[in-house]
Amino acid sequence: MEETRPDFATEVIGAELPVLVEFTADWCPPCRQMGPVLSAVAVEEGERLKVVQLDVDTSPDTTNAYKVLSMPTFMVFRDGEPVKSIVGARPKRRLLEEISDVL
Repeated sequence: MEETRPDFATEVIGAELPVLVEFTADWCPPCRQMGPVLSAVAVEEGERLKVVQLDVDTSPDTTNAYKVLSMPTFMVFRDGEPVKSIVGARPKRRLLEEISDVL
């Protein structure tokens, strides 16, 4: 799982696999709760899904471009386009259920 500020064009837009992006922030407790969940998803779904965390404070242009207003927001990108958006923390099983239709 990418923890650093990714080069969005390379890591997400140009990715071959679908990419789950968490728009996150250090000051957001629910975002911190999702860290272990995303790590588990990255391990379990690594064959068919890439997981990236994007810090909204260090990437305001990307955050604004996708109209992200609440943290955490999860977006699934496929072929460079956002195909699903989910707002708020949730258990791993529910997160996977909610994105299963776009994987």
